[in-house]
Amino acid sequence: MHKFNGRQYPCCASLTMGIIGGKWKTVILFYLMEKTLRYNELRKKMPTVTERTLSLQLKTLEEDGIIKRKVYTSKPPLRVEYSLTDFGNTLIPLIQSIADWGDYVVENYSK
Repeated sequence: MHKFNGRQYPCCASLTMGIIGGKWKTVILFYLMEKTLRYNELRKKMPTVTERTLSLQLKTLEEDGIIKRKVYTSKPPLRVEYSLTDFGNTLIPLIQSIADWGDYVVENYSK
């Protein structure tokens, strides 16, 4: 058994998918690999995600230490930015490989 953030996983692959799995987490991480983004910038890059889903996925990634949320309150309106943590940066080769494989599939197997 593998443990991470109070959760148990039967194997290391299960742990990895527990952290980055699902429809939107990998997409969020893909966009954050490039640069820090504000909440609305992420929404524009993923127009089919609901606000609730995006908020929940961001919260989960933050709780797992993958992304950091920085709130600027010095002057209205409130501004929130998301970026990868050092721990999150360790996922870049994995996320890039997933993206590269997607490109490969489109180029070679798309009809």
